[in-house]
Amino acid sequence: MPNTLTPAQQCHDMAAIRAAIDHIDRQVIALLGQRYQYVLAAAPFKQSAQAVRAEERLRAMLKQRRAWAEEERLSPDAIEQMYRQLVEHFIAEELKHWQAQATLADHSSSH
Repeated sequence: MPNTLTPAQQCHDMAAIRAAIDHIDRQVIALLGQRYQYVLAAAPFKQSAQAVRAEERLRAMLKQRRAWAEEERLSPDAIEQMYRQLVEHFIAEELKHWQAQATLADHSSSH
């Protein structure tokens, strides 16, 4: 994969366009992996399942992502739907991680 992308308007065939899209998607997925590491790092700071869910934060975050989508001339509804699904998955993973940590803490304090 090239380190620099050919600007979209300068791509002269579908192979160049597909290569650029694949390169961008790989970067997006790597960034989502980094985001997930921060989600897991947040778990120890949360004291309850409600804190993991953080409904107020979710609403504020989705509002900001919608604004960013508009700035990029993307569909705010599509971006919100994508982030909602992503965040729901990450919340489920964070809850598993948080519950495992809570279980370990309970076992160590009972011994």
